[in-house]
Amino acid sequence: MGESEPNEVAKLTADRLYRPADLSGLAFTTTEDLEPQPDLLGQERASEAIRFATGIGERGFNLFAIGASAAQVREAVGGMLRALTAFKPCPPDWVYVNNFATPNRPLAISMPPGRGPEFQSAMRRLAEDLRSALPAVFEGEDYQARRSAIETQFRSRGERAFQALGEKAAAKETAILRTPAGFAVAPARGGKVVPAEEFNTWPEEQRRAAQASVQEIEHELEQTLRGIPRIEKERRDAVRALDREVASFAIGQLIEEVHAHFADLPKIAAHLEAVRADILDNTQLFVAAGAEEETPLASLRTALLDRYQVNVLVTCGSADVHRNGHAPAVAAPVVEELHPTLGNLVGRTEYLSQQGVLVTNFMLIKAGALHRANGGAVLIDARSLLSEPFSWPALKRALTRGEILIEDPGRFLGLAMTATLEPDPIPLDVKVVLFGERVLYYLLASLDPDFATLFKVLADFEDDTPRTQASEAAMARLIGGIVRSAGFHPFDRGAVARLIEHAARLADDQVKLTLLVERVRDAMAEADYLARGAGRAVVTRADVGAAIRQQIRRSARIEDRSREMILRGIALVDTEGRRIGQVNGLSVMMMGGHAFGRPSRITCRVRPGGGKIVDIEREVALGGPLHSKGVLILSGFLAGRYALDQPMSLYASLVFEQSYGGVDGDSASSAELYALLSALGEIPLRQDLAITGSVNQHGIVQAIGGVNEKIEGFFDVCAARGLSGSEGVLIPASNVQHLMLREDVVDACASGRFAIYPITTIDEGIALLAGQPAGARGADGAYPEGSVNRRVEERLRQFAEIRRKAAEETEERAKA
Repeated sequence: MGESEPNEVAKLTADRLYRPADLSGLAFTTTEDLEPQPDLLGQERASEAIRFATGIGERGFNLFAIGASAAQVREAVGGMLRALTAFKPCPPDWVYVNNFATPNRPLAISMPPGRGPEFQSAMRRLAEDLRSALPAVFEGEDYQARRSAIETQFRSRGERAFQALGEKAAAKETAILRTPAGFAVAPARGGKVVPAEEFNTWPEEQRRAAQASVQEIEHELEQTLRGIPRIEKERRDAVRALDREVASFAIGQLIEEVHAHFADLPKIAAHLEAVRADILDNTQLFVAAGAEEETPLASLRTALLDRYQVNVLVTCGSADVHRNGHAPAVAAPVVEELHPTLGNLVGRTEYLSQQGVLVTNFMLIKAGALHRANGGAVLIDARSLLSEPFSWPALKRALTRGEILIEDPGRFLGLAMTATLEPDPIPLDVKVVLFGERVLYYLLASLDPDFATLFKVLADFEDDTPRTQASEAAMARLIGGIVRSAGFHPFDRGAVARLIEHAARLADDQVKLTLLVERVRDAMAEADYLARGAGRAVVTRADVGAAIRQQIRRSARIEDRSREMILRGIALVDTEGRRIGQVNGLSVMMMGGHAFGRPSRITCRVRPGGGKIVDIEREVALGGPLHSKGVLILSGFLAGRYALDQPMSLYASLVFEQSYGGVDGDSASSAELYALLSALGEIPLRQDLAITGSVNQHGIVQAIGGVNEKIEGFFDVCAARGLSGSEGVLIPASNVQHLMLREDVVDACASGRFAIYPITTIDEGIALLAGQPAGARGADGAYPEGSVNRRVEERLRQFAEIRRKAAEETEERAKA
């Protein structure tokens, strides 16, 4: 069956080059008349994921939100989370109190929402009352009298013991003497100590009797002296018991008042009993300190009182809940952690320097984002989280264990130089929401085996949405909401329409609207600035257009220099005449977020060879894999279409002229094929036309990206040289739906000064470029005489014949 001759390619009419916004179904004059858009525009899939992750209570169903713009994902997810958690109950308060048994392990206590600060205030008042009540009660007359009685009682016991011993010693004619070295016993007569000289004159029997009496008294004296510490201990015990009794009476009412207020909380009651016991155990310090504030003992008393304070780690009333129209006391918290260091994430223990030593206590324990978000949701930038040492493993540990454990990073590094606290872990009930670029999600999913277990819900935000009358109306309401929230001047109907058209251009599609609203908002901010500068109360379509042009101008220095090189003849690009083996290809360059089209000359040279098409870019390592793939496809096209009964006997070289950087992508493969066919058939091609589009092995032209920028790049060069009316661009027919061209390009096409040609096949394109039919293979298997395909096939047969003859000559020389 023969091939059919392609029809002549018609220029695109101006109405197909730009699709204006259709706001006919929305009645408004300015954005002040528009109701705000209630939901996330075009994000039904992501919204369902967020609602599901927020509602399910099973562990592991945390959320990872991904999209092209991490900032926009953060804003969208945060707003939706706050709306979804607005009516969830407020989580319990958590406080840390001193552990009197093990001070380095502070106790964590859960309390009903809002009662943590109450308990803190109650214990602060208790400490202040103790500061004055204890010294006062011990300075009272009743206490002093009872203590004096105890002192007198035990002093009398000691005195009586010595008095009885003295009387016995006198009866035994001995005397008890107090010397610097202690007590001594000596013989006595008449109440006086017998001198040694006189004692030595006594008869032996009398001396022995005296010495026996002395030894007896000495033994009893030793027993008496040994009983003195026991009496002293009994005195101290009696005083201590008195102190505990008095202190218990003094603090009993104070503690009972606190206990009564928190009687429904068993852990608080247990802690109050521990406080009571500790006060009674340290009563003497309060007594010794008195009421003076400047003594070292008074400082010690203050330190003791600090032991009874309460560290409110997190309370529902103080959680950094974002604005949601409800009081914090009735809403679960939504916390965003912008700097997720280990301490900011799971909490930290701070230190104070005292006399050159770092010290800490339970009051220096600080909450992390997980504490503040407990019972609600925490929003974390995945890139920031992964950039912080220890944070990602700590988050995984917290989610795996279901508890928040405050960790000291110094221990991980072996830098801990002082005693640290080990606070009680706190149960974790939080929905963790990470947001970031798609690549981070897929890297974690492939490299971290724990990731799939801990983050089971994906919210993948769309980059664009179908452009319908309904979605354009929704975008208009979204624009109105931005105007009100940002405090811009009202935008009129034309300005809103221009912004919607700009959203389609940002999506590179007539039938899509970008959902990267931040770029639309930037244009709105600049348009508002221009309107204010001009003294207008309403922003117009002209303001929006001027703002978009100024955005482009600020980023277009490289684009202008590139075009200047072409206009000055430094970069060689012809826009008139015809050339063999030479075409104008179009590429897109991206510089700092600004994309622009750049025409480049593509040339081809051919000769007989072994069937190889040489990609010069690939040979010098300037061509990327996609570009190399496009060139290899050309070999498949030639081998499957021409001289099927002959071996491919071609050597061809293709190159982007004056290309000094890397080349990738296959969007120039159709242009390269045109240059190759031109060189093979020795057919001159029009230089006033530029080409973009990829091609497959069957000669079908395929869609490419950046079609608007490519067309505008070639148009700007032609317009600068002066439009003759013959210039134009060949684009894939499948790219027509993506056209949202600049107004000046559309106007030039409408007036016949420029043209856009939709190309479906290579035959259509080569016929347009060569000005002669491509030619369809007939029933006899031959192409028509004079057609492009006929000339290409004949040239390939010539190459095959030349190669055959060369092979025969070589063989004959070898035989000779």
